[in-house]
Amino acid sequence: MAYPLRYALADLALALSRVSHEPAAVQSTAARAAADMIGDGAGVQLLRDDGRYDSITYHHVDDERSASLARVLDHVDQLPDDDFSTALAASRRPIVLAGDGVEPLAGEEHEIHSAVLCPVIVDNTYAGYLVLTREAPGSFYSSAEVELARDIAGELALACSSARALERLRASEERYRRVLETIPEGVLQLDPDAVVTYANEPIGVVLGMPRSQLVGVSLRGFLNDQGQKELNRRINECKEGRSTVGGTRLMRADGSQRSVRISMMPLMGDHGEFTGVVCMVTDTTDHIDARGLKRQLDHLRRLDSLGQLIGGISHDFNNLLTVVGGSAEMISSTTEEGSQHHRLATDILEAVGTGRSLTHQLLAFGRSDGNRPEIIPIPDLLTDVQSLFSRTLGEHIGLDLAFGPDVWAVRAERGPLEQALVNLAANARDAMLHGGMLRVAAMNELVEAGKGPEGVPPGRLVHIVITDTGVGMTDEVRQRALEPFFTTRPTAAGLGLATTAGIVQGLGGHIELESEPRMGTTVHLYLPAAEEKTAPAAGRQGAPAVIGRVLIVEDQPEVAQLVQRLIEPAGYAITVATDALQAVTQVAAGAHPDLLITDVVMPTMTGPELAAALRTHRPDLPVLYMSGYTAASLGPQLHLDDNSMLIEKPFTRSTLLAAIRTLAGTSSNEAATSK
Repeated sequence: MAYPLRYALADLALALSRVSHEPAAVQSTAARAAADMIGDGAGVQLLRDDGRYDSITYHHVDDERSASLARVLDHVDQLPDDDFSTALAASRRPIVLAGDGVEPLAGEEHEIHSAVLCPVIVDNTYAGYLVLTREAPGSFYSSAEVELARDIAGELALACSSARALERLRASEERYRRVLETIPEGVLQLDPDAVVTYANEPIGVVLGMPRSQLVGVSLRGFLNDQGQKELNRRINECKEGRSTVGGTRLMRADGSQRSVRISMMPLMGDHGEFTGVVCMVTDTTDHIDARGLKRQLDHLRRLDSLGQLIGGISHDFNNLLTVVGGSAEMISSTTEEGSQHHRLATDILEAVGTGRSLTHQLLAFGRSDGNRPEIIPIPDLLTDVQSLFSRTLGEHIGLDLAFGPDVWAVRAERGPLEQALVNLAANARDAMLHGGMLRVAAMNELVEAGKGPEGVPPGRLVHIVITDTGVGMTDEVRQRALEPFFTTRPTAAGLGLATTAGIVQGLGGHIELESEPRMGTTVHLYLPAAEEKTAPAAGRQGAPAVIGRVLIVEDQPEVAQLVQRLIEPAGYAITVATDALQAVTQVAAGAHPDLLITDVVMPTMTGPELAAALRTHRPDLPVLYMSGYTAASLGPQLHLDDNSMLIEKPFTRSTLLAAIRTLAGTSSNEAATSK
């Protein structure tokens, strides 16, 4: 019987794959197959997205019995908190019922004498169950039949997983379609002969034709002779696998002309053959012909929205990186060094570090007001970043720093300014793959109004010059090098120089590039000098106390659980709350935490608001803030006093414990051990 059953399961898998795009058909196919292969009746009861059971899909070999038994067995709209559901979710093993044991499943007048419940586990999560029933008195299910039912439930789980994946794919495709239809830029897809195969609505507006009429029309018909020659050249570049960007004039259907900027990227087939190009068309007519105040304000609004979007995405991504990095660090600390698991965990931690750098670049690029500036002596800054430069450049590139002790200080936030310099070092490194020299010099300059280089503000300036001996840039690349997401390297994000430019311009300064192919690149940074003297750092008052009780407040449960797992081995007694109001209630009711660890941005109450509320009961309560935003991005939302600190996500266990000890001392267990 093994071979027929194997064939039957293979047939079931094939049947489920054919209907995987229809969830109802998946359940019906599985229920019918289970009833036919094992006997009597079978049903599928799955959970909806809201966490409650959906209607059962039940099939009986006697069709007249299907409806009545379905009503008896249906748990629609119920939560999976009954004994059977709880046991299935916990054990993930079938439950076999017989005799009186069936009554809790179907009631007193069920006429069912034996049943089997098999859990359906989709993507490692309990998603419902497959139920088999028999009505003959004294009937039972053999071990082989239970195992077969389990196999059927497994095939059902795979089909449900495929259905979910298809649904996510359809949703993703719909989102991308909406993006293409709603972005202000025109999008064209051309075949190798420049004939339009796809057009979105905005390009129809640019060309003065309905999008439906553009398909099948050659783009050459909208270009003059020079434009057609330029189009041929750009298509040939795309055939060689290169993207191209340039401006041109398009003739509209009514005879008028529009100035546009066209970005063209090659499209390749499954076998690497050239199949056409996709074009992003931006109408630049208004920018060229009418640079009015209204368009400048609109542009600023779009940038502000982009900054908020970048900040939100980076914050959420940092939460994810915190969980990934913390979990990988725990795996690394519990596995033998050199083992495969240890190496994999180390690779994950390195990837988390790369992701953290990228999100901090995004935050620095997207932030607006609310920075935390300080007076930074330039000699101290360059001395501090020298080690960062060396690690960034590697052993094959030399480093030469030249500055005097009298170089003026600047007023800025240290983190982003260091990041700007390291970004420039990283760009120089990528331009010197075979080795070279990076020279960094700083000097004072006094620029009179109207007498300095174009774009350089007048006044007392610190002029930082970064020069490399790399491959250099063409004039076209140099002019676009500061644009966000522009890059000549396929593996780069295109944010390094744009981030640096944003940081420098945010300080009221100016950045300028000098470069020629094979002659290296020189970057000039002009930063306004500070008028104030550097203030000595205020030390933290008092010695850290010994603590034992820690209250963790984090609206992301997975992050809260990770923080608990990271610090629990150090001996702290931990209470976790995923809602700020819950934490306030606990402290008001008599809880006495020695330390509060809280997220800054939470839905019902921010971290600083929570700290203020708890300090009405515990005035000296130390507070360790966590955030996926940088301190500069948080701005006035966060005020750090002598009894509070901020740790940025993602963080490691050692970083977290060090922050706790710096702020509030060691745990009671650690203190006892030290004695």
